[in-house]
Amino acid sequence: MYKAVDDRIRKALRHHIHQRYKTDVPISTERPPKLAMGESASPLCFELAKRMKQSPRALAQEIANSLKQIPGVDRVEVAGGGYLNMFFNRAAFFRGACEEAGKGAAAQHKPDAAKTVVEHTSINPNKAAHIGHLRNAVLGDTFARVLRYAGRRVEVQNYIDNTGVQVADVILGFLHIEPKSLDEVKKLAAAPKFDYLCWDLYARVTQFLAEDKSRLELRSQMLKDIEEGHGEAAKMAEIVATAIVHCHLRTLDRLGIDYDLLTRESEILNLNFWDAAFDLLKKTGAIQLATSGKNAGCWIMELPSDKKATDIEAKPAEESEEPPEEAEAKIIVRSTGTVTYVGKDIANHLWKFGLLERDFYYRRFHKHPDGHEVWTTNSESNEPGAPKFGHAHDVFNVIDSRQAYPQQVVVAGLRALGHPEEADHLKHFAYNVVALTPRCALEMGYEIPPEDAKKSYIEVSGRKGQGVKADDLLDRLEAAARTEIDARHPELSGTEEANRMVDAIAIGALRYFLLRFTRSTVIAFDFKDALSFEGETGPYVQYAVVRVNGILRKGAELHPEFESVDATNLLKIGSGEIDVANFLAAPAGDDLWELAVLAGSLDARVEVAVASQEPAFLARYAFELAQAFNVFYHKHHILSEEDPEKRAFLLSLTSLVRQQLVTTLGLLGITAPEKM
Repeated sequence: MYKAVDDRIRKALRHHIHQRYKTDVPISTERPPKLAMGESASPLCFELAKRMKQSPRALAQEIANSLKQIPGVDRVEVAGGGYLNMFFNRAAFFRGACEEAGKGAAAQHKPDAAKTVVEHTSINPNKAAHIGHLRNAVLGDTFARVLRYAGRRVEVQNYIDNTGVQVADVILGFLHIEPKSLDEVKKLAAAPKFDYLCWDLYARVTQFLAEDKSRLELRSQMLKDIEEGHGEAAKMAEIVATAIVHCHLRTLDRLGIDYDLLTRESEILNLNFWDAAFDLLKKTGAIQLATSGKNAGCWIMELPSDKKATDIEAKPAEESEEPPEEAEAKIIVRSTGTVTYVGKDIANHLWKFGLLERDFYYRRFHKHPDGHEVWTTNSESNEPGAPKFGHAHDVFNVIDSRQAYPQQVVVAGLRALGHPEEADHLKHFAYNVVALTPRCALEMGYEIPPEDAKKSYIEVSGRKGQGVKADDLLDRLEAAARTEIDARHPELSGTEEANRMVDAIAIGALRYFLLRFTRSTVIAFDFKDALSFEGETGPYVQYAVVRVNGILRKGAELHPEFESVDATNLLKIGSGEIDVANFLAAPAGDDLWELAVLAGSLDARVEVAVASQEPAFLARYAFELAQAFNVFYHKHHILSEEDPEKRAFLLSLTSLVRQQLVTTLGLLGITAPEKM
């Protein structure tokens, strides 16, 4: 509701300035620091004064006196050296907020909007998912939810690098370290915890290659066979990658994360997407063939900047999509003829934007617990019923900040191929790594090297086999939540209700912990901090909803005249309606008004979260609203209030807070249990 009123203010000011002064100036608004200064303020007169050669304050007074009435605004006052302060109509705002909140999140979706593709997770299908992957998935899933709430038509994709180096390493392990036959690997892939087995094998392969650099040739041949679909290695890679993707999806289902399409790298090769892109890149001169030096025989792309490819900082080997020896330069095609991740990604993005005159085949792959179907690309035939994928207007790639340069190369590739608009609409949704506090690392059985003992956080490494597997983390969180629930509600121990509570608290704790930090922050995960019922945590916000539910439930029992706990219905009592303005009027009603404005500001917070691409702002909003409600709860005796009209109003305000908290938590992928 706040955004709706603020939008009307900016529109009215823009029109007024244009009509009266025959000019246009930037129209911005901000929330004043004190309630006494109104709900919205604009500094536009300072810029207007420069053009009109007048005093900012005199102009502000002139505008305040001549501005037409703005719906939802009671009055306009001049403050300071020339600010325009807007005071909302409190009763109208509250009623509007109640009506808007009653629509929930689903009603915001606009199916005719231009498509936005959000690609996230993209775990290499060679081992179990770990905590760092969860940050990617939770960020991407939350941002997709927020975009939908803001009216975007969103398609969620998960890129499956099933022909890359990491998969080749695991196949090398099965063929040359174990070794295993194709049938033996099939049996292993069908067994539980196959992703755990590959986790350990991947670490062994890393050590195997480090012991003898000549073995890198073996890896190169393995990679070539997989890319070209030759022999036992290619067949084994298909089995391993497919099984691991199923493992990943089962893990992420625990967090409520849905996908629309799994884009497999193998189809980019098999359906000649890359061949088409390669021809275009060569024709435009976007890539050059190196004829000397260590990269001789490789096709390389340089960014259009002063920084040469050979000066590019190598990304960390731990999660590099290319072998470390190739990371110094941005190689698109290796001297062996195999294509790097970035090369295939350029082809993929041409398809995402509908710039290739070809499409994948599709088949159903997985069904999420909520019934949503996941499709995957296919090389051979179409399964009926596939949606129309791709053809995006905007693309957000959720990839960690260490991948900034490869993402820039993809953008440069689009520009070089004559697609500047699409390049502008491709955004790298970057984030920093997840580590562990020393305490958490010890709890998970992670041996801390002496040189890391005094660090504030312990880094993890999938390549070295060191880190916290996602399922282990979730299991530990659920165990901790169960201990807490059993202590608080022993009568529910072992029941289905207790299981639902445990699941909601564990997932809420983890998702909120991963979302509360801004994307550029290194997260040091800790069980105790995440599961705390106090402070800025998921359980704290969930508990606020539980408390609100209890109040409204008891209110309905004590006062059956209220037919519904819906905030709008609660404003009616008997045959009339509550005088909302009376309870919100200043100064006595200022504290209630503060809570009402905060509860009615979800739309504004969503706008900021989308514009800044920062889900942390919504996590913070949920905490602020829960915190403000707890202050309100302790100050006002809601159920024991003797005045029936005021009691109804307090219950209505409580219901508004509940609806906004539930909606916000839903955007964060978090539910609130009935009890905690």
